[in-house]
Amino acid sequence: MPNPAKEQWLKVADRYWELWNLPNCVGAIDGKHIKIKAPPNSGSSFYNYKGYFSIVLMAVSDADGLFLSVDIGEYGRNSDGRALKESEFGKALFNDQLSLPEPTYLPGEEDIFPYYFVADEAFPLTDHIMRPYPRRQLTNERRIYNYRISRGRKSVECAFGMMVSKFRLLETPIHCSVNNIDCIVQAVCVLHNFIRIHDGSFTQSDKPQIQSCYQEQLNQNQSKLNNQRPTNNAVNLRNRLCNFFSIHPLPWQEKYTV
Repeated sequence: MPNPAKEQWLKVADRYWELWNLPNCVGAIDGKHIKIKAPPNSGSSFYNYKGYFSIVLMAVSDADGLFLSVDIGEYGRNSDGRALKESEFGKALFNDQLSLPEPTYLPGEEDIFPYYFVADEAFPLTDHIMRPYPRRQLTNERRIYNYRISRGRKSVECAFGMMVSKFRLLETPIHCSVNNIDCIVQAVCVLHNFIRIHDGSFTQSDKPQIQSCYQEQLNQNQSKLNNQRPTNNAVNLRNRLCNFFSIHPLPWQEKYTV
């Protein structure tokens, strides 16, 4: 996987603004369960909430569905938030060691805003991770925010989908030792990037088709919300981004928030 410097993060942010209309966004974070045969004497460590044995692939993608970072091997029973916290990328993110660019102005705004990743409700809300509002707290403005965030998350969801469609061994349990499975999945992720670069990039026509995929993922993660309380600054940042989406609307966003 690449090790982006500030210049690369800025290029990713420009692409997110161009494709998904998300300002200052530098990636989408999500976890995927890789089906495996139950390892000997592993008990329930690898048994996940979906009802099968798995390891977690924790990935960060850019706007075009290329993986920027992957971490493989977390127990399937652990939540996405826990997998991120234990990953090398997560440790670097939470310790401000990712070389992210300095906060800058949102388009048309006068106050600076940090660069951030988008994620679903299984992840913590921090200064550098923007997640949706819970459904019990939704207003029309917050529904618009959730929709706009879900558009950015489409990149990592599509990356997983494209990877599985090309490498069919991911559709059935992998019968190997856990160490070998980690190596196989790492190789698949690198090959996915290679193929994606040669296949081309997303286009503007890919934009609106997200709502059903997002709602399904939202329902799955509602029962496993991360217990880490967001800081007041993170809450204020999310509210500011919500206000930005209301002031700078997309022509079609209202019909996706009904």
